[in-house]
Amino acid sequence: MPDQPSYLNFDKINYAWHPDIDYRAHPENYRVGKGKQGVLTCEPCKSEIGPYWRFKSEDVAKESSKKIYELFLAYLEAGDFVGADMARKYLQMGYTHARRYANYKGGKKDDAEKNHAQLERGTGDPEKARAANIFYDCWKAAEATESYAAMKKQWKHERG
Repeated sequence: MPDQPSYLNFDKINYAWHPDIDYRAHPENYRVGKGKQGVLTCEPCKSEIGPYWRFKSEDVAKESSKKIYELFLAYLEAGDFVGADMARKYLQMGYTHARRYANYKGGKKDDAEKNHAQLERGTGDPEKARAANIFYDCWKAAEATESYAAMKKQWKHERG
């Protein structure tokens, strides 16, 4: 029996990120977490960054990742680690979501009607692979930014 997707047993009560918290007003409540956790929850960053997140084509991905990376740098300049980390997460999510669409037709990797059996890989859109590469480069550039890396290390040490 295949593993079921984690979202089927999502524990909303114990999830570290909550939509009713303003993380700019209360950054002490923010946790870095793993990967893209919290990216679709944390306000006001979700509303500031989300509208620019697109990966439909290579050109759209270039424009989107450039804008999100500019926001990342602006958050760093303002000393806003939460905003910078969320922008980094949107870049990562641009990569992973575009990759999923590149690997699987329609971006669906499992069949809900067949107990979430994994679908055939390699049936996706090559344009999305190019979009994924663009996001990947911006994501890695963000992670390699020295001031961000230092802020993240300190944040994780102090807050988790």
